[in-house]
Amino acid sequence: MDEIKRVNRTLKHKGAIVDFYSDTMQFPNGHSAEWDLIHHKGAAAVVAVLPDGKLLMVRQYRNALERYTLEIPAGALDTADEPKIECAARELEEETGYRCDHLKHLLDINTTVAFCDEFIGVYLAEDLVKTKQHLDEDEFLNVEAWELDDLITKIQNFEITDSKTIASIMAYKVYKDQK
Repeated sequence: MDEIKRVNRTLKHKGAIVDFYSDTMQFPNGHSAEWDLIHHKGAAAVVAVLPDGKLLMVRQYRNALERYTLEIPAGALDTADEPKIECAARELEEETGYRCDHLKHLLDINTTVAFCDEFIGVYLAEDLVKTKQHLDEDEFLNVEAWELDDLITKIQNFEITDSKTIASIMAYKVYKDQK
């Protein structure tokens, strides 16, 4: 493939969670264009499985969609170099009130490759131990336990549309079916 290269990057807005850039791109045919880029420092998520096989899910309001969503527990890295497995362990306990002594790497996700570099490491948590939920001041969510088959039905019925949740649940189903 012919090389496409960035010849300039300009920070347009620095946000609390993401930074917005305008990139000037040069194409093999000599043309150039401005492309938007949203930079995210990264995140981690967890498929948390209770001893009875149910998955812990969080229901929370998402401003971008103006509605509540049902998702796997997840959160942003504290710093760009924080190990994703540490973030996953922290988010699991903060959001659900459970911890796990051993997280297994399940998959990696780039959420929106056309304009955002967000990268999420997803981990599997089994053998959960009940602790205490520690929500941030601006975090309001409910923890729910769901059967895997019911979550898959919600995906098929377009009731779950969050990409990290869909990919993670389907990856967990494959993992579980191969055991």
